[in-house]
Amino acid sequence: MAEGSRNNVGEAMHYTLHLTNDCNMACRYCYVDHDNVMYMDIETAKKAVDIAAEGSSSPTGIIFFGGEPLLCKDVIYETIEYCRWKEAHSDCMFYYKVTTNGLLLDEGFMEMSMKENIFIALSHDGVEESHNLHRLDAGGKGTFEALTGKIDMLLSKRPYAPVLMVVNPDTAGYYSDSVEYLYGKGFRYIICSMNYAANWTEEDMDILKKQYEKLSRFYFERTLKEEKFYLSPFEVKISSHINGDTYHHERCELGRKQISVAPDGSLFPCVQFVGDKTYRIGHIDTGIDRRRQMELFNLNEEEKDTCTDCAVRNRCNHYCGCMNRQATGSIGRVSPVQCAHERLLLPIADKLAERLFRKKSGLFIQKHYNEMFPLLSLIEDKTSDNKKQ
Repeated sequence: MAEGSRNNVGEAMHYTLHLTNDCNMACRYCYVDHDNVMYMDIETAKKAVDIAAEGSSSPTGIIFFGGEPLLCKDVIYETIEYCRWKEAHSDCMFYYKVTTNGLLLDEGFMEMSMKENIFIALSHDGVEESHNLHRLDAGGKGTFEALTGKIDMLLSKRPYAPVLMVVNPDTAGYYSDSVEYLYGKGFRYIICSMNYAANWTEEDMDILKKQYEKLSRFYFERTLKEEKFYLSPFEVKISSHINGDTYHHERCELGRKQISVAPDGSLFPCVQFVGDKTYRIGHIDTGIDRRRQMELFNLNEEEKDTCTDCAVRNRCNHYCGCMNRQATGSIGRVSPVQCAHERLLLPIADKLAERLFRKKSGLFIQKHYNEMFPLLSLIEDKTSDNKKQ
């Protein structure tokens, strides 16, 4: 199928609207091109919603992304209003998420998030010494202090909001302390990502290993105390350990489950590709080019030469085209840093899982062996929240 094709019926999709490449921060590891500042207008956003709505029988995610998406609150509000109109006049359903640096969070937006059920993910790099090394405002000042009150406001309204933390070579030594700090602030969904594009040394990896060992003890203790929380990458690697060769649900399906919409309406298979015409898969005015979409998907699915004989390739993130492009410039080439990280992390995660299993931890067994756990956990949390109120 050529350009002009729409959604495959029944596919659950996310459409990430890159509202702007502008930002009120100047993070040192940011991959977004800020040279030519662009903003998405509401007509472009509406056309993206139209594409998302066509032929979809499953709820579709509309994700507001940047740069910093809260620079475009009016477009967010108008887009959601249009989504509601679409739901009333066609057979579609939407849900919403925004990923923000948090500086522009205010009571008005929090009220809107509660009214429209907007899922909010906050980017934060942990303890002050770690966070302020890279997450700076436009004037070059660390933003840790400015976010303290924002965190309290966010979690008071949305206690299950996730926090996204980036680990760099110069912040690796703070990794465990940062996770414990964010946990102490009240976050229960902590998603940690490596900056594979950075210059990691063997010494840095040794530090990282010690931090993972320390974190495994923290995870072990919290889990034995039946304190529910999600800590990536441990959760992902434990799942791959338990499910073995059947482990597939975390695998990247480039362009199949997520489409990124650039401010000018161009379509791309994921967030890292926005702006690179080589990976363009359509436009909001002409639809998704299914042929190009599948070409990139199939290219990403091909086994990498460096991974063919690897013993852990079925448990590794080397299929993530977005990650590969960020680190190496190619979806078909895996960063040596990623290989080193996977081999370092997996034995620690496996040992952690085995210890918790031997201890017959109820929370651990429910979380990783009961497919109904997410639903049961949600019901339990909602019941607990209602009792508190």
